[in-house]
Amino acid sequence: MSHRPIYLDSHATTPVDERVVTAMLPYFTEHFGNPSSINHLYGWEAEAAVKQTREILAAAINATPEEIVFTSGATEANNLAIKGVAEAYFQKGQHIITVATEHSAVLDPCKYLKTLGFEITILPVQKDGLLDLTELEKAFRSDTILVSVMAANNEIGVLQPLAEIGAMCRDRNVLFHTDAAQAIAKISLDVQAMKIDMMSLTAHKVYGPKGIGALYVRRRNPRVQLAPQQHGGGHERGMRSGTLYTPQIVGFGKAVEIALEQQATENQRLTQLRQRLWEKLSQLEGIHLNGHPTQRLPGNLNISVEGVDGSALLLGLQPVMAVSSGSACSSVTTAPSHVLIALGHSEQLAYASIRFGIGRFNTLEEIDQVAEHTISTVQSLRKQSETPFTE
Repeated sequence: MSHRPIYLDSHATTPVDERVVTAMLPYFTEHFGNPSSINHLYGWEAEAAVKQTREILAAAINATPEEIVFTSGATEANNLAIKGVAEAYFQKGQHIITVATEHSAVLDPCKYLKTLGFEITILPVQKDGLLDLTELEKAFRSDTILVSVMAANNEIGVLQPLAEIGAMCRDRNVLFHTDAAQAIAKISLDVQAMKIDMMSLTAHKVYGPKGIGALYVRRRNPRVQLAPQQHGGGHERGMRSGTLYTPQIVGFGKAVEIALEQQATENQRLTQLRQRLWEKLSQLEGIHLNGHPTQRLPGNLNISVEGVDGSALLLGLQPVMAVSSGSACSSVTTAPSHVLIALGHSEQLAYASIRFGIGRFNTLEEIDQVAEHTISTVQSLRKQSETPFTE
């Protein structure tokens, strides 16, 4: 059996926890009913399982179960939130505010809305990846209907000040949406305290199955109106039609339940592993830490390396580790990371960047092995370069 690389791409996806698989299996064969079939036992069983996951997700973010709308993932949730608000509040205003470092699942729907006549303000970030709240304050207009700022960045792990942003939006009667795909069950999220009106979630970043996500939609103070983007059947309070995928939903709930139970200890462990990796890598000259040093996801380390070719660096790392240079969701493009460009990096430095996503199943021994191989690879590439990097 060939040796598989050490997996350090947990922001792209995570393996499904065996406990999650065990919870899901009966709902493929034994409890296979349609949760909308309310006239017999099979439907009741499925409906009860779906209800339990609604309760788990709602408790995780201090919402009510009725405010959880299931989707196929965070991309659909983002589209439903942004396009749904745009269509529902068209008469009130046509101005939306977002941030340059957002996921493409937020930026692309905004670009689409621009073709329909909406005005989109894309705010810059500071060098550490944090949004400057004074810039946000200046961006509000009388016709602003929505602000969308992600909770935790998928590339650099930066945690935005959600409570402060939420307060600013609420004071101006503007809806606040956050993409929390990378944040659910990893950091504390409270839609009441943070005054969040919509929150996008997904299962596969937290050791759950792919293909299932959710959108929290506030029901009161204020009640958020959304125009559905998928019609047919009136499921999910009419916001998202389609037969609910019960096994995936069960897996989502179990994954979040497990992550919440071990959040404090796991965050401490991941932070220690991240710090260990950074301490070793930072011994090299010309290594840049991307994003705020502490206000970031515990398992995220994103670096840029001077004096090496980005493609050669990734190729050199591949035999030992599975890492990425940016968002896996946009890996089909050859353009440099828009997130790192927004931090002020040159295209060359943005290309020569590595995102380490440390996860639940990584060990200290693996981290040391990754650090050693990364250092040796960088040193080797610099020696081979036509314009050597002088340390």
